[in-house]
Amino acid sequence: MVFRIISLLIMAMFYGCYFAKIIMLRKEGIRTDHIGENKSGIVKLIEVSMIISACILPVIQIICIIMGTSAFHWSVRTVGALIAFMGMTVFVLSVITMKNNWRVGVSTSEKTELVTKGIYSISRNPAFLGFDLMHIGVLIMFYNIPLFVLTAFSVFLLHMQIVNVEEDHLTAVFGKEYVEYKKSVCRYLGRKIKNDK
Repeated sequence: MVFRIISLLIMAMFYGCYFAKIIMLRKEGIRTDHIGENKSGIVKLIEVSMIISACILPVIQIICIIMGTSAFHWSVRTVGALIAFMGMTVFVLSVITMKNNWRVGVSTSEKTELVTKGIYSISRNPAFLGFDLMHIGVLIMFYNIPLFVLTAFSVFLLHMQIVNVEEDHLTAVFGKEYVEYKKSVCRYLGRKIKNDK
């Protein structure tokens, strides 16, 4: 019962932050949803698949939470709770740090700033990292094979969004500034050591 409450609270804070940010930006006249917009081919397929997966996975997670499915000892599930909490925290920090530059999908029509401060100084993609950690944490707390398959597929799609959509877009928009940022900050977590040779 404890893990059910913890996971539901973490998910409520995570998705509460997600939707609150969308509503706040919409009130300022900023449209955040750019999934599949002005895109074609593999880029559109990745974005549309990612958003479908992002809608289905929380439903399956909630079903698993309600059913109380779990294959792991409480100590392992505690680790899962900590990972999920870290994911929620990282995601919230990323959304706060992005301010009005936060979008769902890449926008080819709107000008945004490249954010490299705060949590973005140690991760180029903390929002994606937050999603991954939260999903993996819930998976560990309520492990079953269908949830594992869907979580793995969702994490894979988020990674594909980064490497095949986001990074190409940011390189095209910000050029050298983004290339230099990539040289100093890791995709998911950590700073790169510069070689002065």
